[in-house]
Order: sequence, then structure tokens, then C-alpha cells
Amino acid sequence: MKNLLTFLVFSSLFVSCEEKIIPALLLEKSIQYHDPRGVWDNSDLLLTLEQERPDTNVRDQNYIHINNKNDNFELTKLIPNGVILRGIQNGKCIQKHNGEAPSPEIVEQYRLTCERSEMFRNYYTYLYGLPMKLKDPGTILGDEVLEMSFQGKVYNTIRVTYEEAVGTDTWYFFFDKETSAMSGYKFYKDESKNDGEYIILEGEEVVNGIKIPKKRRWYYNNDDTYLGTDILVSGKSF
Repeated sequence: MKNLLTFLVFSSLFVSCEEKIIPALLLEKSIQYHDPRGVWDNSDLLLTLEQERPDTNVRDQNYIHINNKNDNFELTKLIPNGVILRGIQNGKCIQKHNGEAPSPEIVEQYRLTCERSEMFRNYYTYLYGLPMKLKDPGTILGDEVLEMSFQGKVYNTIRVTYEEAVGTDTWYFFFDKETSAMSGYKFYKDESKNDGEYIILEGEEVVNGIKIPKKRRWYYNNDDTYLGTDILVSGKSF
């Protein structure tokens, strides 16, 4: 009888441990879903994006070149009088208008600065590199996996903050309970004020074996105001 009770106790503990998933393990499962071959860190990707905004019927089209092999980045944007290119190449910022150095007027109109080129690189590599980017230095995963409702469905959820030098926002990432696919996320500048935005992910585009969300729909947290949709039209790798 004693041996039977001991077996039952250990079996109960084993099941409990199996059912309780920790944030680091959930993140690994999600990365395995999105990047099963582990190629993100060495990828060289060209993504064609369209952006829908509620105040216009025109879709902006951008081309995003993310080269993780050497940390290079280019953002090409079609404008009424040609093409704007900005980015970081070999540690130096670049800005061009129709292949030439931009005029002061174009620089001012499109805010062609090195600071914004750095900002766009960080922005696009972060969003299109999720969930893999949650393993970057300075990322602080919450102590436990939460169960939270998002858009009428309950997800495994990780609360994420960052070291001060990296960022000050608080993020929540929502993962499908069955597949661990990332289904959406939200962030706050000040969580007590319910500020910030939430993003709903829809569909997938497979680029170089990486499952990247097809659509990202953006809304304000405080009143659900629709802000726009980013659409991944196509992607290829080099």
C-alpha cells in the first residue's frame, strides 16, 4: 500500500508539471512553429507590404529588405514623384530619392534622417521577426504563462517587459493553445491608463520556411478605434 501511495503522489506531481508550461518553453514552442528550421537570424528577406488606412482608399506600397546576416536594412516607398529609399548599409545610414541624394525639400517632407532609418529598421525587424525576437538580449519574460481572453478566445499569454536601455513598453503576446502560433499582441506605455494598441494577426505567408503573419490589424486599446492594416503581399529570400 505504501508503494502504491508513493507512486500515486509522484504520478500526480509529474502530470502537474507536464500541464504547467513556463514562458520560456511556450516561446520555444512558438518559435518552432514559426521558424522550424531556425533560419531567422541568418535570413535575407525582401517583403512587399501594402498599408491600408481608414482615412483613405489608397494603399501605400513599401518594400522592406531585412538582411539579418549583416544587420542591413532598406525601406523603399513609392511616392507620387518617384521612389524614396532609406536604410542602414554596413553601419551607415542611406537616403535616396529616385536613386540620387534627396533635396532639402524631400528630406524635410519625408523626414529622411538617420534616426528614423534606425527606428524603421528596429520596428520592422521586430514585428516581422516575432516571436523569434523575444529571445533578444534585454527581453524580460513574465514569471508565468497567463490565460487571457483576446478577441473572444482564450490564449496562452506571455507578459513581456524590457530592460530600460531596450524599451519601456509592456507587451502581452497571445499564443494559440493547440499550435502555439502567435495570434496577436498588445502593448501599453502605461498599463494603468489602458493606452497603447493591440494587433490582430490574420493568415500566414511562408517566406524562406518562416511563417509570417499575412495581415496585422491595428487598434487603440482604450476605445477599439481602427488604425489600419499592414498586408504582406509577398516575400522572397536571397
